[in-house]
This record gives sequence, structure tokens and C-alpha cells, in this order.
Amino acid sequence: MELTAVTTQQVVSNQEIESSISNNNRFIEANTQEVSLLHLKKDCIIPVFAKDNESTIPHFEFIDAVRDTAKQLFPEGTIMMPSIRTSHIIKGRIPSAIGKPAKELLEHEKTIYYERMAFMMEIPQIHTYVNNQKLNLTVGGVRSYSEQNLFSKKSIEKFKIFIGFKNMVCCNLCISTDGLKDDLRVSSIDELKLKTRELFLSYNQEGHIDVLRKLQDYTINQEQFAHLIGKMKLYHHLDKTEKLGLFELKTTDSQINTIIKNYIEDDNFSADAKGYINLWNLYNLCTESSKSNYIDNFLSRNCNTYEFVNHLGKSIKNNEENYFLQKYDLAH
Repeated sequence: MELTAVTTQQVVSNQEIESSISNNNRFIEANTQEVSLLHLKKDCIIPVFAKDNESTIPHFEFIDAVRDTAKQLFPEGTIMMPSIRTSHIIKGRIPSAIGKPAKELLEHEKTIYYERMAFMMEIPQIHTYVNNQKLNLTVGGVRSYSEQNLFSKKSIEKFKIFIGFKNMVCCNLCISTDGLKDDLRVSSIDELKLKTRELFLSYNQEGHIDVLRKLQDYTINQEQFAHLIGKMKLYHHLDKTEKLGLFELKTTDSQINTIIKNYIEDDNFSADAKGYINLWNLYNLCTESSKSNYIDNFLSRNCNTYEFVNHLGKSIKNNEENYFLQKYDLAH
């Protein structure tokens, strides 16, 4: 399937577009810190498999592999420099500094690497608009050494890669089911590039955009929102038998609290004065809350949000009974 540039059918002025773009570039927050690609290349050691001293694929090579693949598949666009977030720093020291008090260590005597890393790169020439909000095509990935057994011999390594859109108003990532490979296992950079290429080519860009736009067509009122939130909270306390046949919700209780807060206070996606909110705005409240997830699971929970809101939209459209929605007046 060929990926093509998608242009907006909604006309908005340049002033409106520019004023709606966020200065905050954090696509994930949690306990992460921003680092540069150069820092990963120059200042970080590369973990090895302990029993044979074979090198793992380092973070910067993972980023370069995805970037190279994107350049090949989207030659009409500029692949922007990656936005990189890291967490769980692993500190060490060189052999000559053994026994030296930590506070006396010189910079050249310290070693570091990051156990977890997430990155994304925008391709601004490929974009669309939903509800007059600009969405740029975005690619990226996640790596967590905690998912590897580094005390063994060299083995298959695990990665997560994605392709989707970034809402420029809030920096929320919009990731669909076919735009995420959450359990990619490879043994080399070449294999990593091949699997990344396969994901990018299989991603249905136009279908994803069409689904996002349709979310604007369905609205719930304040009473229905309150019912929805109550059911979302209740869901996590149901036993396994009660959950059978229900949508598998991954949104945590703290995220639900953030959604409630932003339903009232968010500058871009809050309910209107009468308490009505459409599913596009609800979706963005949910993706905003998913930024608080740790690097390991924020992609899967972001994708789960996409599936959940579309699950609600399908029930509203077909006037179907849904555990999370009120049984009456679903179509309005």
C-alpha cells in the first residue's frame, strides 16, 4: 500500500493555524527527560550481553534505522530531527575510579546509559486537519533494556515502532492499531529496517484520518460523560468473569482523573458550556492523559485509547448497548 500526502479539505487562515500550535514538544511526560541524539552517541556506553560480551543494538542506531527507513519511503518530505525522551538512567564508572567517593568522581570517570528510551520524528509535509487542528505524520519507537535478559548470551532484541499523526495543538500522538508494532523482535539493524519498512507500508494513512474525522460526528452530554467515567473506574474492579465480553480498557485510575479534570479545564478539548463533548475531543483528553504512562507502555495505552473511543463511536452510530454508555438515547 503506497503512502501519500494528504491535504486538508478545511480552509483555515495561516494565523489560526500558527496560533494553535503548541510550544510544548513533549509527546510523553511521566518521569522522562529530553536528550539529544548526539548525547546518546557520544556520552552513553552500549550495554552488552554479559555471557558473551556481544553488543546490543544501541539507542542511537535504533533511531537512525527508523529515520533512514522514513527517508526512503517519504522522499517528498523532510524528516525532522528526533524528539527523544529517556528514563531510568544506569550509572557506572571506569575501572580506575573504583573505590573513589561518588562526589569526587570526575566527568570522564562516569559512565551512563538509559534503560528506557522513546523517540518520534515529524514529517510536516505530510499532514492533514481535523477540527481545524493540524496533524503531522509522525514515526518513532520505544526501547527498554528491561525487556532484555542482558545476563545471558546475545539473543533476539525487542523494540516497539509506530507510525501515526501528532496533533500540533497539544503534541498528542494519534496511533491506530495498524500503525503500531508493539512486540518487534529482531537480531540486526538490517532486520530492524526491514520490519520498520513493512509496518510503514502496511499502515493505512487515509483510513486512519477518515476514522479520526468521523469522531467529530458523535457527541455525549454531561450525564453520559459522568456515566462513562463511572463505568471506566468500575471496570478495573470487576472480576475476570464480569469482564468477559467487555472492551479491554487499559486506562488507569489516575489517567481517568486527568480526563475528568481536563473535561472542565482543557483549553482545546474541554466540554462546551452545556457539558457536551464530541468523541474527537474526548479522544484527545484520553491521549493527553496517556502521556503520564512510563515509556514501556505508553504506546500500547495510546493505541488502546484509539480503539476504545472508536468502540464508543460504533455503539452510538448503531444504537447498540454498551457497558460504558447509558442504555437510552445513545444516538444523541
